[in-house]
Amino acid sequence: QVQLVESGGGLVQAGGSLRLSCAASGRTFNNYAMGWFRQAPGKEREFVAAISRSISNTYYADSVKGRFTISRDNAKNTVYLQMNSLLPEDTAVYYCAAAPCSYPGCARTTQNEYHYWGQGTQVTVSS
Repeated sequence: QVQLVESGGGLVQAGGSLRLSCAASGRTFNNYAMGWFRQAPGKEREFVAAISRSISNTYYADSVKGRFTISRDNAKNTVYLQMNSLLPEDTAVYYCAAAPCSYPGCARTTQNEYHYWGQGTQVTVSS
């Protein structure tokens, strides 16, 4: 079992920045690929970013590419999402998730590959 707790959400003006954190506990953190997803009101939850076990591979949704950066610190059991140049359409509840992966460069981009989820943190971007 892996427990995930997100933090760092809040209200920010368009063009601003936020950094989300997700602290993991339980099983060995670096056995898991990590991802961030988001769900806006009235919409389906969608993929945002993913990072492999070994931090060598990262993946982004087209809508956030060049603005968001995913990173992880395996010594601190934490994954981050740095969000810059925020837009009102980035408003959503952001979730981190963990997916078991069998080799260091492995990453996952689809929701059904993730086994563990945090409770979410709200990000609101005002125009």
